[in-house]
Amino acid sequence: MLDNLIRKSLYTITLILCAQMLWAQEDESIPVISHEDSLFIESVGVESFRSKSKLDPDKAAVYAAVLPGLGQIYNKQYWKLPIVYSGAILIGHFIKYNHDYYNAFRNAWIAETDGDDSTVNPFPQFNSSSLQRNAERFQRDRDFMIIIGAAYYLLTIVDAHVAAHLIEFDINDELAILPAYQPQTQFSVRTVGVSLVLNLSK
Repeated sequence: MLDNLIRKSLYTITLILCAQMLWAQEDESIPVISHEDSLFIESVGVESFRSKSKLDPDKAAVYAAVLPGLGQIYNKQYWKLPIVYSGAILIGHFIKYNHDYYNAFRNAWIAETDGDDSTVNPFPQFNSSSLQRNAERFQRDRDFMIIIGAAYYLLTIVDAHVAAHLIEFDINDELAILPAYQPQTQFSVRTVGVSLVLNLSK
């Protein structure tokens, strides 16, 4: 009996809260006015964002997919090129490193277990089981680095696409993100961070 009463009370409170949220959305909605070349978000007469670029995010993503770094060049973010290519070179190095050792230990295992005296194991300090374990380990590491390389490739595409979106908008002086510092008091500790400042004065 008590459980049913509590359950009905919770349902009633939930319905009331949902109705209030819907009513508040109807009365206090913020109008969004979109134009062909720019996007304006107006709240209390304040223009928050202003378009300053005509970059195409989809084109930037296609360029980055065709050739890593080309999307960043399209966005004129040349400083990202050393990051893109150094990461690609590093991942490629580890893929080749693990692949070479995988082949070396695999061939050594074959030479150790084929029963042919003409084939010589180049790693005499390892027996057949150790050679097999090492080959499997380097194969696993190689495959893992290939997955990392694919993820890194997708990340460069996403970076070019998102950057083209973000470059399109310039935050004016009425809306700014500034450093913030809160000194230590009796009831709080010293904190350092950022604050969002919205200037409503004209």
